[in-house]
Amino acid sequence: MPNWNKPWWQHTYVITLFVLVLFLTIWLMFNRWEAGLLVTVLLLVWLFFYFRAKKKDDHYLDTYISTLSYRVNKASDEAITKLPVGIVLYNENGTIQWTNPFIQERFGTGLNGMDVTVIHEDLQQFIQDETKEETIQFDSGYYHFTFEQNERLIYVVDVTEKETTQKRYDHMLPLIAHIYLDNYDEVTQSMDDQIRSRLLAQVTTALNNWANDYDIYLRRTSSDRFLAVMNHKTLLLLEENRFELLDEIREITAKEKAPITLSIGVGTEEASLKQLGVLAQSSLDLALGRGGDQVAIKKKNGRVRFYGGKTNAVEKRTRVRARVISHALRDFVKESEKVIVMGHNRPDMDAIGASIGVLKLADLNDREGFIVLDEEDTNADVQRLLDEVKQQEHLWNQFVSPEEAIQIADKETLLVIVDTHKPSMVIEPKLLQMVDRIIVLDHHRRSEDFVHDPVLVYMEPYASSTAELVTELLEYQPMQFKMDRLEATALLAGITVDTKSFAVRTGARTFDAASFLRANGADTALVQKLLKEDLGSYVRRAKLMENAYVYRDGYAIAMAKDDEPYDQIIIAQAADTLLTMSGVRASFVVCKRGDGRVGISARSLGDINVQVIMERLGGGGHLSNAATQLEETTREEVKVRLEQAIDDGFEGGTER
Repeated sequence: MPNWNKPWWQHTYVITLFVLVLFLTIWLMFNRWEAGLLVTVLLLVWLFFYFRAKKKDDHYLDTYISTLSYRVNKASDEAITKLPVGIVLYNENGTIQWTNPFIQERFGTGLNGMDVTVIHEDLQQFIQDETKEETIQFDSGYYHFTFEQNERLIYVVDVTEKETTQKRYDHMLPLIAHIYLDNYDEVTQSMDDQIRSRLLAQVTTALNNWANDYDIYLRRTSSDRFLAVMNHKTLLLLEENRFELLDEIREITAKEKAPITLSIGVGTEEASLKQLGVLAQSSLDLALGRGGDQVAIKKKNGRVRFYGGKTNAVEKRTRVRARVISHALRDFVKESEKVIVMGHNRPDMDAIGASIGVLKLADLNDREGFIVLDEEDTNADVQRLLDEVKQQEHLWNQFVSPEEAIQIADKETLLVIVDTHKPSMVIEPKLLQMVDRIIVLDHHRRSEDFVHDPVLVYMEPYASSTAELVTELLEYQPMQFKMDRLEATALLAGITVDTKSFAVRTGARTFDAASFLRANGADTALVQKLLKEDLGSYVRRAKLMENAYVYRDGYAIAMAKDDEPYDQIIIAQAADTLLTMSGVRASFVVCKRGDGRVGISARSLGDINVQVIMERLGGGGHLSNAATQLEETTREEVKVRLEQAIDDGFEGGTER
């Protein structure tokens, strides 16, 4: 039935029909009045019933609409009050104006007029940050908050069951761990079979007991390797106990006068078992590259957590690896048209000495070699060495600037990185993308930031310096050769600097390397000349240390008093000197550097892992020798962050 309340043009067909009937009635009245009268009566009857039906339909429609509106309003009220969704209305000041029964039931009544932080302390911050949604844990469970900023409205949904199920699923995810006895072969090679068997039985028993206690599937794959399979919940328990197995193995073997340590690589957060195995092996390589005696846990996104690392790397008594690396390096040199050697930015004596040693190796194999050096970014002792190099024209001509190195490099060039393995620290990062073959020679503990896809890596954290490693590589070159006095002296100076004149991180192989260099003409008097310190530097170092204080138990921290920039060498020397003070177990020197950043140099006697502390601040280094540089911050802010990092160190783990 048409609705006459609608516009007339929507009812054209009814109007047209009525007009036609009207004209027909008029025509009949004039021609056949009897028929016209009948039609007129029928038309009036039709109009009567039509309007009667229309009135009835309109009444029914009005009744239906009013009933529907009531039902919709009632359903809305029921939804707001009974659906398991919380609603919070607040004003522009963050004050609650209205809540539905869900909120009152879960978070208490009488919330109107109170700040939204009465529900959770972070809600006001979420509103200010224009957060769209956030899941928050309460004592009673988990709730998902959705923020409608324009309407000043918050929806709250109870997602406890979902989050609990997700956590249960995460806890059941499988993990793979590779366990390696770091120095088993080195320690046991000279033992009697009976003693070796007893030692291995003790270690194996400790591992099996550990696996039983934590419900771990453990299988031995070789004399010094084990494979472990566990779930994520077990890993959380192990992390909570800071992998006490490391200390247990160390204590057991120490009683047998055989200091064996353990390294564990764990792969996690990967659905594929194959990829878990790859992550676990990568984690183990990282743990071993950092000196062993620690656990590395790598996630799918590349993030790594470390535990342990409380002992220095043990020096290897055999030199088989050095000989193999030396021969492999010789082959790579011969396969290349030219060799470019590059150290870290602002190179020290170790980086320059090692670079000159690699340059000598290239010369021995009839290949043209170059050392990348930014002469404007050098230390005083390095500059004194360069002054000596400049007197030998042939050697000085092999030093090139970063710009010249870019022009020289091509796909057939071999790039050798010395004294660092971090792409961010090399003198010219562009060279890493220009060559296909890169070799890394370094003595620092391996970090997550590593040169991509090198063809050869020789990293030995036990070594005193990269100069020591390069010296050994030279020893195992097959041809007879004689080193120039300055070449041997530069290598010896690198070893001397990094060992603090053979006082720290010095092993038998360090003295063997020094003996080899001395036999090949190294001048100890020239080394002392190169390493001499001027009176001004001594005074500045003393001034830097005068306001040092002791934090916690034996952590000495020295803060520069003013904004006067200090050279990194002075900062490091101050940390070394501070460590010699009575009662100091670890030293930290904080001051502004010449480049505007705030630098920290850290040193320890070996019982405190300063590398882990510096890694929390974005740096790295060795267990007893580490540093970092921080940008866009003040020394006071760095002081707070450093003390927090030291506090975190008492927990035993770190994440990067």
